Amino acid sequence: QVQLVESGGGLVQAGGSLRLSCAVSGLTFRNYGMAWFRQSPGKEREFMASISWSGGSRYYVDSVKGRFTISRDNAKNTVYLQMNSLKPEDTAVYSCAADSDYYGPTSSSYDYWGQGTQVTVSS
Repeated sequence: QVQLVESGGGLVQAGGSLRLSCAVSGLTFRNYGMAWFRQSPGKEREFMASISWSGGSRYYVDSVKGRFTISRDNAKNTVYLQMNSLKPEDTAVYSCAADSDYYGPTSSSYDYWGQGTQVTVSS
């Protein structure tokens, strides 16, 4: 059974930082591209960042470039999203996703999803 479990969300003031983690089990993690998406009420799911199987390639949506960093530890079967300089508009539920053939920005291309972790940024 494949499981993706996010953690690390919470309440933070604007300008603060959080590090999200996504622990993966039930698949060969090193063979999967990983991504982070977010969704806030009334909005569509939005791509944040993705990382290739080895970690050698990373992509970011323009709005988070220079503030967010995606990384992975294949020994720990975990992908991370370091979020700095957080803004109130970053408030959302953040979810990780996995796919064996893809690591781009299209959410429908990902086979596996976590339940998400809430991030709330106060002004």
